[in-house]
Amino acid sequence: MVKELIQAARHQIKCSLVLRNARVINVYSGEIVLSDVAVYRDTIVGLGSGYRGEEEVDLKGMHLAPGFIDGHVHIESSMVEVPQFGRAVVPLGTTSVIADPHEIANVLGYEGIRYMMDVSKYNPLNVFFMLSSCVPSSPLESAGSELRAFDIFPFLRERWVLGLGEMMNYPGVLNAEPDVLDKIKIVTDKRIDGHAPGLSGADLAAYIAAGVESDHECTTVEEAREKLALGMYIMIREGSGTKNLHDLLPLVTPENERRCFFCTDDRHPDDILREGHVNYIIKSAIKAGLNPVTAVRMATLNTAEYFGLRKLGGIGPGKLADMVVFDDFDSFHIHKVYKNGALVAQDGVPVYEVPVRKPAMLRSSVNIKWLEGDEFSIPVTGKRCRVIGVIPDQIVTQFFEMEPSVRDGHVISDPERDLVRLYVLERHRASGNIGKGLMTGFGLKRGAIASSIGHDSHNIIAAGISDRDIMKAVTTINKMGGGIAVVDNSTVLEALELPIAGLMSNKPIEFVSSRTRDLIAACRSLGIALEDPLMTLSFMALPVIPRLKLTDRGLVDVEKFAHVDLFLSHK
Repeated sequence: MVKELIQAARHQIKCSLVLRNARVINVYSGEIVLSDVAVYRDTIVGLGSGYRGEEEVDLKGMHLAPGFIDGHVHIESSMVEVPQFGRAVVPLGTTSVIADPHEIANVLGYEGIRYMMDVSKYNPLNVFFMLSSCVPSSPLESAGSELRAFDIFPFLRERWVLGLGEMMNYPGVLNAEPDVLDKIKIVTDKRIDGHAPGLSGADLAAYIAAGVESDHECTTVEEAREKLALGMYIMIREGSGTKNLHDLLPLVTPENERRCFFCTDDRHPDDILREGHVNYIIKSAIKAGLNPVTAVRMATLNTAEYFGLRKLGGIGPGKLADMVVFDDFDSFHIHKVYKNGALVAQDGVPVYEVPVRKPAMLRSSVNIKWLEGDEFSIPVTGKRCRVIGVIPDQIVTQFFEMEPSVRDGHVISDPERDLVRLYVLERHRASGNIGKGLMTGFGLKRGAIASSIGHDSHNIIAAGISDRDIMKAVTTINKMGGGIAVVDNSTVLEALELPIAGLMSNKPIEFVSSRTRDLIAACRSLGIALEDPLMTLSFMALPVIPRLKLTDRGLVDVEKFAHVDLFLSHK
């Protein structure tokens, strides 16, 4: 085909497609140029006049950008399978994603990663993978699987695997734990993504010296600036549960913008359908004052170059014809999306057929020990408790010391003080482990919420006022084989089944989005005002994000990277 590409580029044969009168966003030169763009089969062969095509489309001055790339995403957080995720994001201009399947890997291990790779085939969306580096994310919790360097090594030979996913176990790196170092060693010439919130000074230098090259957990310009100055690439994240775009945009300057790119990390289906995906980040960045060409470059070329995707990221000869047609930088309405030179979406609607596949054959993943009903009592053993403090729109938490509310020698939830009991139940091997804690800032006034999405080991996490409602919410999830349930007065107000690893539905994304809205509305009826209470709750179990979290094995002081008692001092 190389011969034909040369001939098409030299006007000697007809091109497959010519897009005429496009305002091409040239991410290489930083210009916007009025030009025709010529494509032969799946590859761009030239820009300029004189090209003839089997198909010719007059864009009439609309803008043409390279296909957008999400630099770090957990597709499982969309709560749908990859084909449904693609149906949602491709019409929004996203033509490639860098996925870390560690959500399903923490539940199903090797089987989960292989499943994600298999269902990613034959979609008009490039799904590249970073291998899950931390399964489990720490030794402080019980996951459904444990992946060592030996287990993930075979995946490195696959062309769609770009490196090692976010190294969340930064204490393991700093302590030179053998298995962690083995995972770093086997990557050789591929990328190693980081995950080190708040890491600074000599520890940060050691983390980078070990081979970690990027970070998406920065929440302040100061933190990001230190990491960037030490050679890290900075992924600016705007997800559902964590929104860092506006806080980090002041970091970006003409001198350093090539070291920055965008990612969504975790984004709920309703946010994708209502607000958008990478296109939403670009539009928001431009509205906040970022140069439009820079914003597009940070969503395309910068990401492609970091991951070594030489055929992606720009509109130029030899690049794959992944292109996005939109009107202007204000409305940023996307009219057409081309993937490998073929039209795959028009005016927000996919124009391709989703591949027909056999249903996924995955084992059941929700296995909890039989509950008698008294498992949620918390006997009082001291006067003051460690309490998780929720921070809106962030997954980091505060660490409070508070006196619990007590009845008959047991801790109770106190809605008047916004003090709610929190539980994490091991759900992979029916061990009976139940972590017990308290949180404030969640806003729950009555009822209970439970979910089998509990980052990253995805045990069942539940928050509630009464034992009866907590029990009802947990048992509802058990009966569904995974999902989310909102309960009040022993009645299930809303529930969503997530039968695939307790993380994803086998239904269309529109259905899941609608049910998610219903779940959030039910949360609102229970007094919660947080923008996304489901995502917020799911991250209360992640013991690698400061400062205080809860796992099935108990309360975790993340800064000490150790379990601590709920009560500060005993009687």
